[in-house]
Amino acid sequence: MVMRLVRDDDYPMDFDPEELTADTPDDVSANGNGRAQAVEEPADTEAEDGAVEEVQAEEVSDEADAPAAADEVNVAALEALLLTTHHPLTAGRIAEVLDLPSTKPIRKAIKHLNEVYASTDRAFRVEQVAGGFQILTLPEHGELLKKFHQREVDAKLTKAAIETLAIIAYKQPILRADVESIRGVACGETIRSLMEKHLVKIAGRAEEPGRPILYGTTRRFLELFGLNSIKDLPQPESLIQQATANG
Repeated sequence: MVMRLVRDDDYPMDFDPEELTADTPDDVSANGNGRAQAVEEPADTEAEDGAVEEVQAEEVSDEADAPAAADEVNVAALEALLLTTHHPLTAGRIAEVLDLPSTKPIRKAIKHLNEVYASTDRAFRVEQVAGGFQILTLPEHGELLKKFHQREVDAKLTKAAIETLAIIAYKQPILRADVESIRGVACGETIRSLMEKHLVKIAGRAEEPGRPILYGTTRRFLELFGLNSIKDLPQPESLIQQATANG
């Protein structure tokens, strides 16, 4: 507000100084000589007002973003999909089924589900397996479940099959001749049996005379052993340390 300061002799003779005081806005006062002067606000008033405005702006922004973030994924529908599938579902497949434009909200929703499961002490979590997501029980219940179900790997794989499968898993892609060289026995029938169980597949052909077949593990192998990728296989160093500790 612009205010003009006047001298005493600018006022009419019948001027009442109290009228100036009564009609003057809150930020203006009259001095002892009847002159009007602006009253300075405390130095920290503008800073306080500015801080309030900034906080209010942040609150408005958060309130605007909250509805969009909350309704991105139907968490109940996501949980139903994970409970009913027998194989891991990729984030892309889940997004396709739920009609979502991207996979980012799916990962946030899965994180939220796991937080709920942890806070309620549930026996399972959503785990990333073989490039997808699946609900799996916690490791601490493994012995009980093994006793109850007699895990497929223990019930149907012979010792020779497990040895052959381990060699292929760690050395893949690998020739049959190299597997037999490591084991010291013929492995043709064992490899064929593993292929019938969808644990081993043809991974290509070697660039050498005769183009012999290379073998590798399958996605089913990752699912069965609860691995997300081959990189998650136990490393020899850790196995040696574990064997030493148990021995």
